[in-house]
Amino acid sequence: MIRKASTGAGSEPQWFKSSYSDGPDGNSCVEVAISPATIHIRDSKNTYGPRLAVTPEAWGGFVSLVRGV
Repeated sequence: MIRKASTGAGSEPQWFKSSYSDGPDGNSCVEVAISPATIHIRDSKNTYGPRLAVTPEAWGGFVSLVRGV
């Protein structure tokens, strides 16, 4: 996965999405922002919508699970 940064403002976390993301609108992907204690996740098509926050351990487990598929 290659990360591409999206723009953020001020105290907004630095968001990334995979360069592999694609779809009819070009934004069919989730974006991730990493902080020391939390991984933030949002829909790239609705950046002002709901966000999910998980621990780095939970994110690592998810990524490991997905890579194993």
